[in-house]
This record gives sequence, C-alpha cells and structure tokens, in this order.
Amino acid sequence: MEQSELLFSFSSISIAVVLFIAIMSFNELSFRLGRVVQTSTDAEVKALTGSVQGSILGLLALLLGFTFSMSMQRFDNRSMALIDEANAIGTALLRVQLLPEGYQSQAKSLFNEYIKLRVQASKIPLDERKVRQEFDGKVANIQNQLWEIAVLASKEDPRPVTSGAFAQALNVAIDSQGKRNAILRSHVPEPILFLMFVVFVASIGIMGYSSGLTGKRITLPLTLVSFLITLIVFIIIDLDRPKRGLITVNQSALYELIQFTRDE
Repeated sequence: MEQSELLFSFSSISIAVVLFIAIMSFNELSFRLGRVVQTSTDAEVKALTGSVQGSILGLLALLLGFTFSMSMQRFDNRSMALIDEANAIGTALLRVQLLPEGYQSQAKSLFNEYIKLRVQASKIPLDERKVRQEFDGKVANIQNQLWEIAVLASKEDPRPVTSGAFAQALNVAIDSQGKRNAILRSHVPEPILFLMFVVFVASIGIMGYSSGLTGKRITLPLTLVSFLITLIVFIIIDLDRPKRGLITVNQSALYELIQFTRDE
C-alpha cells in the first residue's frame, strides 16, 4: 500500500463492533426524538416518514450488493493471481532442465529460495510496509540472479527451444509476481465504505424515529436487522483484507511448489 488509509489500520472485527454500537446508539436517540415530536406529528407525516424509511432501506440494499460484489471480485482476483504465479514459477522451474548443465544446479537452488520467500511474503500483512519492502528486495535480488543465468545460458546455447524457453518462462514468472503484488494492493475504496456506513446508520436511525412516532418499540427486530447488516459489512471488509482477515486466500498452490522441489 503506497497510501495510508484510515480503516485499513483497524481489524474487520473492531470496525464491525464499533459500527454495531454506533447504529444501536443512533437508533435509541432517533427513537427518543420521535417520541418528543410524536404528539405534534399528524398521520400524513408519519406515513411520509415510512416512505422515506423504505427508500433509504432500498438504497442500503443497493450499496451492500454493490460493495459486496466489489469485495468478492477482488478476493477472486487475488486467488487467481496466486494460482497464475504458482503456475508460472512451476513452468520456469521445469524449464531449468533445458539449461546447460553448468547452470541447472544454481538455478534450482535459487528457485527453491525464491519459492520460500514468496510463501513467507504471502503471510505478511500489507500494512507492515518495512517488512514487505525487505522481502521484495530479497525477491528482486533472486530474480536478477536468475535473469543473469538466463542471459549467460542464452549466450552459451542461443536456441529458442532450450535457453530461450527458460528465459521466456522466467519473464512470465517475474511479471506474474508484479501483477499479484498490484492486485493485493487493490481494495474497495474507503469513500464507498464510509458512504455505506452513513446510509446504514441513517436507515436504522429512521427506523428508530418511525418507531418513536408510533410510540412503540421494536427492539428485537431492529437489533436483528442491525446485526445481520453488520455481519454483511464485516464479511465485505474481511474479504478486502487478503493477509490478516478471517477469510484468506488459499496458499496451497505455493506450498505444492515447495513439495515439488523437495521431491526432485
């Protein structure tokens, strides 16, 4: 993450808890306000308040669906990016056998270290910038060493079906690593999340206000609705945290590569 964002420094659980407390508090304040103006409000205004309530709830449903779709799409992109990188590394690792014998041992050793670094980097949260920069530097160093091997091997054996094939596979592996890093930094824009929070609080607030106008509490239904919507918000935010949320990308493709290098 090049830019710092407010919500990204907090866990998805803490955001959901604070949001639930905020909406329940605002609901209580709105209910009491509705009780205050109950006697001076006629039936027509009460009916209009119900219409406004339905409109805001419809807007909330639209925002929840739109934001959930964005978050889920980014999660799927991260999963596919990991699989693409693992496949690219696996292909390059197989094509090490096409290199002249003098380079194969060094290339395999570098790939083993490279895969281990990528696995370790996949566990580091995005907000730990210094640690991630350190790992990115190590990864770039190994990439440079592998590329030097590809250049030297191409000079010794310039055939495109041998050293050329390895250089092409290595280039794809390097590109896939950069692409995956870019996808990891892509998440739901915070203004959209803040807008969703505002509409969420407003929708529950208007429900509390409407209850105050009627003079009857509907505590259990309101609490249940608030909890369910908060749960959806939690899932949206958690899907957007690829490294430290409860819902994480399956790293089995990279672990299989480690097992593959051990079996060789």
